[in-house]
Amino acid sequence: MDVIPAIDLLEGRCVRLYQGDYDRSQVFSENPVDVAKQWVDQGATRLHIVDLDGAKAGKVVNLAAIEAIAQAISVPIEIGGGLRDRSSVEQVFNLGVRWAILGTVAVEQPQLVQELCQQYPEQIIIGIDARNGLVATRGWLETSEVLATQLAVQMQELGAAAIIYTDIHRDGTLQGPNLDALRELAAAITIPVIASGGVSSVTDLLSLLALSPQGVTGVIVGRALYTGDINLREALQAIGPGRIQDIPPNLDFSSFA
Repeated sequence: MDVIPAIDLLEGRCVRLYQGDYDRSQVFSENPVDVAKQWVDQGATRLHIVDLDGAKAGKVVNLAAIEAIAQAISVPIEIGGGLRDRSSVEQVFNLGVRWAILGTVAVEQPQLVQELCQQYPEQIIIGIDARNGLVATRGWLETSEVLATQLAVQMQELGAAAIIYTDIHRDGTLQGPNLDALRELAAAITIPVIASGGVSSVTDLLSLLALSPQGVTGVIVGRALYTGDINLREALQAIGPGRIQDIPPNLDFSSFA
């Protein structure tokens, strides 16, 4: 399972919000590029970036920071926040971003999602952010009447590469992921599901690993990495592609020799 560090950008700085509340943000670094390099140096094979200003404004705002990160590291990047039209998606792809995460437009403009999935196959991810099972939009400032599982099925049919599922009530709280909601979502679709929100410990990561046979292929970790509750190297050893359990034994060595 992929362990994907999150970098949330607000006014060019690396921050974390509590339950998506812009008024309850905590600044962790003034230099997001340094943060990105730190996670890559510790073994990250993919980064998750959210333009919080963009999510609120409805257009990409932190372009300079996103471009600087993309140029500074060698691992692929996924970006979400404010991608609500074709030009914004093209804009971030031109910066070297690998995946674009669409949220609000998945609810409001499914036809655009379908067109973008056709134009950029395997590069469009749908971010489903749910509050009590209902999809939130516009930077989590509004809640729709659309069920998360219903939207996931629709987006799979339109060609989405994967679903990132965030339980808003768990996000930034270190209270653990919503395993029941993830299990229900993964059972409804066949494309990969990436978990997000509430992860606080390696124990949480191991509980998510148990869902990997059902299609939960990755987990985004934010606040817990910044507070030190989770060490990225240890997390990758526990559930990553090269985890300790997957290392084959040295059959040339025998303790009986």
